[in-house]
Amino acid sequence: MSAEWNDNSPIYRQLKARVVGMMLDGVLQSGDALPSVRQVAADYQLNPITVSRAYQELVDDALVEKRRGLGMYVMEGARDKLLASERERFLREEWPALLEHITRLGLDLEQLLQASRDRGAHGENA
Repeated sequence: MSAEWNDNSPIYRQLKARVVGMMLDGVLQSGDALPSVRQVAADYQLNPITVSRAYQELVDDALVEKRRGLGMYVMEGARDKLLASERERFLREEWPALLEHITRLGLDLEQLLQASRDRGAHGENA
C-alpha cells in the first residue's frame, strides 16, 4: 500500500478501498491476517481510530472477521462477494458513462478489442 492520501474522501474510506483492492487482486486471500491497527497506523502515520474505522467497515461488510486476541482476518468468500458487488456497481454506475463516451467517439467493438490486444502485445496491463 502506498502512503499517499488524497483530499477527495476521508482517509478511512481510502484505506478501506486499498484493502478491498488487495482482496480483489488476490494479495489478501481468505484466511489471511490483516496488519494490526497499530502497525498500519505507525507505517502510514495515521491515527489508530482512522484505521479502526476502516477495519470496522470491512467487518460490517462481512469481508473481514475479528478473532478475539488474534486480530482481523479475511473471511472465506470475501473476494467472490467483492467481485459480484463491484461488477454490479461498475455496470450500474461506470459503464453507462463509458458507453456514452465510446459511442460519442464512434468506436466499435472491433476497434476496442484490437486496442486491448495491442496493449497486451506491448506488455501493458489491459
